[in-house]
Amino acid sequence: MQTEPPVPLAVLVGIQAPDVTDVAHEASLEELRRLVKTLGYQVAGTVTQKREGTGAASLLGSGKLAELAALTGGTGIVGSMASAPRSKARQRFEAAPGTRILSEPDPDASRRPEFVIVDHELSPSQIRNLERATGAQVLDRTGVIVEIFHRHANTREAKLQVEMARLNYVAPRMREASARGGRQQGPGAGESTLALDRRKIRDRVSELRDQLEAVQRDGDQRRAARRDQLRVALVGYTNAGKSSLMRALTGSQVLVEDKLFATLDTTVRALQPQTRPRILVSDTVGFIRQLPHDLVASFRSTLAEALEASLLLFVVDASDPTYAAQLEVTRTVLHEIGADAVPSRLVLNKLDRVDAAGRVALMEKHPDAILLCAHAPDDVSALRDTIIAFFEAAMVEDVLVLPYARQGLIGEVYDSAQVLSEEHDETGRVLKVRGLPGAIMRLRRTLAAPA
Repeated sequence: MQTEPPVPLAVLVGIQAPDVTDVAHEASLEELRRLVKTLGYQVAGTVTQKREGTGAASLLGSGKLAELAALTGGTGIVGSMASAPRSKARQRFEAAPGTRILSEPDPDASRRPEFVIVDHELSPSQIRNLERATGAQVLDRTGVIVEIFHRHANTREAKLQVEMARLNYVAPRMREASARGGRQQGPGAGESTLALDRRKIRDRVSELRDQLEAVQRDGDQRRAARRDQLRVALVGYTNAGKSSLMRALTGSQVLVEDKLFATLDTTVRALQPQTRPRILVSDTVGFIRQLPHDLVASFRSTLAEALEASLLLFVVDASDPTYAAQLEVTRTVLHEIGADAVPSRLVLNKLDRVDAAGRVALMEKHPDAILLCAHAPDDVSALRDTIIAFFEAAMVEDVLVLPYARQGLIGEVYDSAQVLSEEHDETGRVLKVRGLPGAIMRLRRTLAAPA
């Protein structure tokens, strides 16, 4: 009978700068714990230190470095400048894009943490120094997020985007393994193994970029077809409850998990019960503090749903003590892509986890916000009414004539506008409609075009 390998153990490392409060520092470490849990690892300990910054060669002072090494079984000494041997976990991470970071059981050190996870972005030299001192695989915050994205991507577009970001992350952190040093023979002679590997990555990234552009062109065409439709985008911090709210509003079976970045691929569904015209709701990838720039840039398509929406719903976990900082992260990223000009409403979610005094404080601080619990049908129904009212406020009434020879277009009229009345005369159907100005203008052009 085959036994399951033990859950990999990890030690978290955090540096608290002078301008970071105790609450913010602990919240950041708690978020890192959840990221590590999402990877499938178990946190075996935490090492923190107050320092001026994160620029030290080994990140930690000598005392804290020794404390960390005691947990992992390392020497606590950085050692020589020779390249440290790569662990099996590191080799897998730097291998083909389809691999995962996994851990193999070591009977001689079964309960020693195999990973050191640092709550900051590290330079390649800092990673090497920590690995020498601890004897463990070292990942920084960016590496953890990239790996989670790599595991959770489902669509072709998301997989291409994540692979490209992952390779951009790995390339500067690659180093010569002692067994593979030296120069290549034959074609490319004189080029080191490291330089060759990095050139292969550059070529692969270029290939991925071309493939991604082709996929995104198809996505742009699909979004263009929905341009005159009513669209709402759910945006917010990861694990704020966007997918739960999406399921409640649309009745769709989108993935709902208590994990960070459970949703990476954009899901678009119609608001239920359906309205005339239809209102489309999209669930976008969640944001997080220090989201790698490569991932922000590469996820253009899912963010485009926010940019092209008529209404943004900023979904916030109201029960999180750092929700204000999370909201600021969301607003900053949306500003970077130009979506801050889109009309928006603040939705304070998970209200069932907030006590009465907390609710009063939220209402005083955010008087225009929508307070709800995504699992409460009455709250979701009230939000649905708010969405409908937003669009109806921008609608206008008009009269369209549908010639008898073009009755096949009646479905498009009903999909694009609300038909208030319908009469017949010698020219065709006379429809009194209510809808967005752009949608009605498009219908006029369609009806006026030659059959």
